[in-house]
Amino acid sequence: MMRKKRRSSVEKVAGTTAAPKAKKSRNSSRQPKEAASEETSETVFVTFVKKAGVSLKHNGASHEIAVDQVVFQKRIQQQLQKSPRYPDILKEFVTDLEAYVENPDRFRNCLLPCVPQPSEGDVRSVSSFQESLIRMLLGIEMLQTLIISTLLEKLPEFMFDGIVDGGLNIPRMIINQLKWLDRVVDTKELAAKLMELVSVAPVEVQRDIITSLPEILEDSQHNDIARELNALLQENTQLTVPILDALSSLNLSSSLLTEVREAVMATLAAVQLEDLPVVVKFILHSVSASNAHEVVSNLRQKLELEQCVLPPVLQASQIRMKSKSSAGSASTATASGSSQDSVTLVLDCIKSAVRFQKTISEAWLKAIESVDDVEDHKVLDLLVLFILHCTNANQSRRGAERVLKLKVRTGLMREALLQKTFRDYSQVMRGYFPSILALAQSLVRSPDPCVVPFGGQMYSHSFTAFDSYCQQEVVGSLVTHVCSGVSGEVDVALELLCSLVVEKPSEMALYAVFVKGILDYMDNLTAQQIRRLFHLLSRLAFGQQQQGSHIQDDMHIVIRKQLSSTVPKYKRIGIIGAVMIVGSMGALRPKGKESQSSSLSQETLRQVTALLELVKSSSESSPEAAALYYDELANLIWSSALDPQVEEMIGMSVLDDFQDDFVVDLGPDIAGSFIFPACALYNLEEDESQGGIAINLLPLLAKETQHKGEQQRSQIGKQKQEKRVSPLCLSPFFRLLRLCEEKRHQGDLEEIDALVGCPLILTNMDVVDKVDSLSKAEREFLCSLLFHTINWFREVVNAFCTQKETEMKMKVMTRLQNITVLQALLERALAGTPGYMPPVSNFDGETTDGISFGVPVNKAKKDGTGKKRKAPGKNAPEGASQPEEATEADETQQEQPEKEKEKENRLSVRLTAYRPFFRELDMEVLSVLQCGLLSRSLLDSELHTKVQEEVVLGPTELVFLLEDMQHKLEFSLTAAPAKRAPFLKMRADKTVGFSHLQQRSTKDIASYCVQLLPALCSHLENCHNHFQTLLSENNGVVDGPSTDVEEHQVMSSGYQLLLQVINTTLNWSGFSQPGQRSLLKKALGVLAGRLKEGGPELTLEQLVKHSFEYLLNFRSTMPSLSTALCLSQLLSTVSEKGGNPGAYREQTASLARRFLNQSWVTASGEKERGSKFNEALHTLLSIYLEHVDDVLKAVEEIAGEGITELINASKDESSASWPTLNRQTFLVFYKVLMAELEKAARRIPAGKTSDSSEAQSEKLLTWNLAVRDFHILVNLVKVFDSRPVLNVSLKYGRLFLESFLKLGMPLLDYSFKRHKEDVQSLLKTFQLSTRQLHHMCGHSKIHQDTSLTNHVPAVKKSLELFVYRVKAMLTLNNCQEAFWMGNLKNRNLKGEEILSQRSQGSDDDDDDDEEEEEGNQELPPAQEQSDDEVQDGDSD
Repeated sequence: MMRKKRRSSVEKVAGTTAAPKAKKSRNSSRQPKEAASEETSETVFVTFVKKAGVSLKHNGASHEIAVDQVVFQKRIQQQLQKSPRYPDILKEFVTDLEAYVENPDRFRNCLLPCVPQPSEGDVRSVSSFQESLIRMLLGIEMLQTLIISTLLEKLPEFMFDGIVDGGLNIPRMIINQLKWLDRVVDTKELAAKLMELVSVAPVEVQRDIITSLPEILEDSQHNDIARELNALLQENTQLTVPILDALSSLNLSSSLLTEVREAVMATLAAVQLEDLPVVVKFILHSVSASNAHEVVSNLRQKLELEQCVLPPVLQASQIRMKSKSSAGSASTATASGSSQDSVTLVLDCIKSAVRFQKTISEAWLKAIESVDDVEDHKVLDLLVLFILHCTNANQSRRGAERVLKLKVRTGLMREALLQKTFRDYSQVMRGYFPSILALAQSLVRSPDPCVVPFGGQMYSHSFTAFDSYCQQEVVGSLVTHVCSGVSGEVDVALELLCSLVVEKPSEMALYAVFVKGILDYMDNLTAQQIRRLFHLLSRLAFGQQQQGSHIQDDMHIVIRKQLSSTVPKYKRIGIIGAVMIVGSMGALRPKGKESQSSSLSQETLRQVTALLELVKSSSESSPEAAALYYDELANLIWSSALDPQVEEMIGMSVLDDFQDDFVVDLGPDIAGSFIFPACALYNLEEDESQGGIAINLLPLLAKETQHKGEQQRSQIGKQKQEKRVSPLCLSPFFRLLRLCEEKRHQGDLEEIDALVGCPLILTNMDVVDKVDSLSKAEREFLCSLLFHTINWFREVVNAFCTQKETEMKMKVMTRLQNITVLQALLERALAGTPGYMPPVSNFDGETTDGISFGVPVNKAKKDGTGKKRKAPGKNAPEGASQPEEATEADETQQEQPEKEKEKENRLSVRLTAYRPFFRELDMEVLSVLQCGLLSRSLLDSELHTKVQEEVVLGPTELVFLLEDMQHKLEFSLTAAPAKRAPFLKMRADKTVGFSHLQQRSTKDIASYCVQLLPALCSHLENCHNHFQTLLSENNGVVDGPSTDVEEHQVMSSGYQLLLQVINTTLNWSGFSQPGQRSLLKKALGVLAGRLKEGGPELTLEQLVKHSFEYLLNFRSTMPSLSTALCLSQLLSTVSEKGGNPGAYREQTASLARRFLNQSWVTASGEKERGSKFNEALHTLLSIYLEHVDDVLKAVEEIAGEGITELINASKDESSASWPTLNRQTFLVFYKVLMAELEKAARRIPAGKTSDSSEAQSEKLLTWNLAVRDFHILVNLVKVFDSRPVLNVSLKYGRLFLESFLKLGMPLLDYSFKRHKEDVQSLLKTFQLSTRQLHHMCGHSKIHQDTSLTNHVPAVKKSLELFVYRVKAMLTLNNCQEAFWMGNLKNRNLKGEEILSQRSQGSDDDDDDDEEEEEGNQELPPAQEQSDDEVQDGDSD
């Protein structure tokens, strides 16, 4: 009843508000007719109604009711039933009603609510709210069917009238009478009549009828009417909304609901855009947990949002077409807006469904995740991910983030999709801006380099597409990234800010103050990041349009403050910033800009000059600052297009100043007395008999050393009068000079080509042999002299490596030889000069870092040989507390290095640690690799004739260049995670020595490496031929009499470096990005083309196949195990580039096995050994076991055969079938075997009740093999009982046991009844292994070895769990009587009882097996309990 009243109250309000108007109409037009009909109205209907308590009004007023409506209905019913003409009176009553309502006004009155009749004293006897007369009559069951027929017959009369005067819609009022009746007598007939009406009625009436159906019909009719509505939906798409509205409210069976939903889904493509939200809402709200994924996937597939919104180009063209009439233009704009609104409503429906139904949010994630083709991804996918992130219903935020990262990483969601989404749906996307910003932040912070650019694009598009508030948030977020101090984030954020400044300078100018805030956080930025920051700020402040001119003064203040600082770090920032500002102020202006002149104004030129003078004067007092100034200017000239006036001003005095400062005329004698006698060395200008020029290095260094001594004696007064010329500035100044000349003469260096071959004033290098007899000051002076000389030659090579003339190429090659010779001398000099700090050569890094890095370097290098001792020592460091066999193994392991140590002590320094103190080689220097390789055959056949004709590269120079190239590639092409800053920041700056490289993009570097690949392949083939020739000369013996040990070592290093360089290049993560596919094909094409000529028509898979075959040919000439490992890793990398890496598994495993089965001997005839050999062996064995088909069989083969042979072999011998397995390498083999066995166990599928008998047998067999392997490995500790072996056994033993409990025991639960013998055998074998583990725990406690006892509690816990898990399994299979438990004595590794402790019940033994086997020996519960307690006590 409450529902009925609530529904009808609306009608009452409508009726009462419209009453005055209706009254007026009636009085004016229909008064005579009403009076006439009043006289003849005393019919049965009128009489009965009056008697029942309703007064019928005819003057337009509402009918009045004097009694409650229930009383009225009862009176009518009684009158009808008491009438002598019953039941005919019913038809008469209804006929009279029909006659009464012939008059439209009367009919309308009967449809409007009645009003209570006021009685005397104004006391109401009835409720204030009453139903209409027709509705009260419909409540009388005996009349209901007849009156419904009358109403539905009357309805067509008003169908086309629409809304009559008074604002009433008669058809709607008639339908409203039928809603919410207490009981419908003949609901089936009513449904049929209503559907008949629907078939003939106009659309408006159809909609009213359809939407009212759920409120009219009883539940029993819902399924039938739903079928009819479903059929109607297929025919008439205009009725989509009302039909779905009705269907949503009907109580349908699940099968019918599915049928209806599928029908609706089928019409989705034909639905009107404005109806789409209702359709989507119906589909999503009719989903159940079981079919959510299927429905959502189907909806995602059919919902084409792209067709809902016109592309901007078409929108613009339509607006132009309709712009002739302003109305047309407005309508187009409205259409565009409404389409965006419809998309918004559709997304709101999805958002609402996701928020309130967990299954739908999960289904959307699964549907998007399951798309595996880039073409199949839609704009909707991105929008739904934003919705899921925005609502965070059921923790969907994390899921959305995970799926987005996954899709971006795999290249399935690309920038084109993102761009399309922002372009066409910017209005819709604006609502999800917080989520877009949060996702962009997450992607940019990700350690995965593949997803970072996508996050950057999200920032960029958000800035371009959204309003100023969003732009401000984007800039604020990017500034936060820059200030985070995390290297990868800072680089990406600065790059994005720079690109926004270039693309949207006027908009970015509004937020210049935000960006300027980064200046407060420069302490955490590297030199390259500071360059980017000042580039972006100076572009804003001093760019051509100068939109951000309001920060110019702040910039000048910051620069002056930094330049005047006495702290070197801040002075460096000032120099870098000032040079970047010069770059922006003095940038080349594009020509033809209206009336503006393309050249700089005099005022700007004056400011540029003043700023350069300021920097120059600020840096004169410090050679490091001056050198940095020269380097930064050189970088600016190299990387920027400057105005010719600025270039001229910078280059004007450089040549003269360089000649004055560093170049002297070479006479017969060199004036001056120095620490060492001076002489001119390394002259290549042989034809100059008369005096030439020379670089004045030794005298300048002597003066510098003297000056430092004076400075320490506080004689600083003369410093400002005399101009200081420091040798530190030699290389930077020359670099600046060379780049200025290149710019002025378009790459021609003829003006300065004399500097390539001119000598340097040095001292005779024989002094290096007497380094031990020199004083500390002399040794340090000598080392500094060598550093400066090498750095000069490095800059000379940088300058002239690109020159094309053969003579120049020959000189460059000679300079490379000079560098390698000098480096060998420097190693010897450094070995005799402990604690020496080299002169700085890369001036944009932290000088204090250099000191903190430089001093320990010497120690590190002294420990470098110790490293070789350390690894074996790590394997078995304590001989005293170990059994004899382990001690012997340790001694054997250390015998060899002892002899090597004495030899290496003299040359204990390697220059790798001193890399930061050498000048950086440019990428262009690597072009020298394109020269041929100088081989023995070339020299032997025609001595030096050929060498003079063509430029060739010596093996030592090849190794030098490849080492540099490998360092560059490791720095720039390795994945970003390695470059993330650790929590405790290390002081050593990893970017020192890579300043020029950082200014190139990784794509450029990768492209350059691909260009060099043909040359690298040629060198690789030369190395292969060299070792092949060597083997054939020595009849297959590596250490034959004709083997030159030094040459063998250099060529071996070159071979290994070539493989490493190619591997690093192909391993670049950027190749996985869609845009770099062509570059990858080009790289693989080079390798494949060496073997088989093929054009661009080859597919990627074919290229991978040919490349793999080409590289496989090098396997026969591997000079060392580490080179063999590099080849294996390269082959793995190549195989992963194709779509089917599994196809190469067998070949990779076979190759690794071949190398493991090879005996590795050095050129001097000794077996390879040491920590590096062990590391390479560890990795190679892992590769073998990862790629082999059956890991368990491979483990059994090595453990069962190889190690058994080793046990039976004599002390120094290896295993016969596995020559790399000996007592020194046993630990390596043991660790890898245990680790791979544990991994293999984790990969065995868990047992399920649904498994067939065959599947259970197969899994049981696999576990039997695994347990057998485990038993063999664990029992090896009885023979090899050193601490590291025990450590490995305890660690991986516990992990294997846990895997067995988790995956193996469920299988035994289900398999026990079917495969009793197999289960019994498996548990017996495993019990022997667990007992051995228990003995190891006892051994660890006796020896009180902390590294071992740390494992004991966890191992004991797992052993205990195993006991009770077996008991549970037997109980489950009704065999608990087969289980008994006894006290297990503590024993040592040899099985002897440990008498020092009380007999303690420890763990295991369990067992488990059959009734017949164990003979029903069952302990009483009390004994079991006490046993448990003892076990717990023992574990603590």
